[in-house]
Amino acid sequence: MIVNRILSLKGRDVATIEPGRTLSEAAKVLAERRIGALLIVDGQRPVSGIISERDIVRAVANHGAKALEEPVSRFMTEKVLTCTGETPIPDVMELMTQQKFRHVPVVEGGRLVGIVSIGDVVKERLEEVEAEATAIKEYIATA
Repeated sequence: MIVNRILSLKGRDVATIEPGRTLSEAAKVLAERRIGALLIVDGQRPVSGIISERDIVRAVANHGAKALEEPVSRFMTEKVLTCTGETPIPDVMELMTQQKFRHVPVVEGGRLVGIVSIGDVVKERLEEVEAEATAIKEYIATA
């Protein structure tokens, strides 16, 4: 199973925001789209950063409500690890587990083409396990 399988099911839409937009604007987009992270795009690189709900909570906890009027670039994670559509799902799971993050952008040919979340990965893995269990039950029933 590879990342392209997840993207073919969920789509390739990626929520992004420019680095100069405010944390408040980012929070609004996250709430409206019911997602956990936004990719920061600056027009020069496929991904220049990522801002998550947790980043926003930490910013407000550490700097107060005034942080909401600061640019997302101040609080974003700049070092963003990516994958490709051909990356195996177990590799993405391992990356998320080891690095302790929940979103991995998908970049191909220097272009942002999607994003996978821990929820996407878990859902795909559960469907795979359920299909295997069904196949085993059918095999046993016909043996």
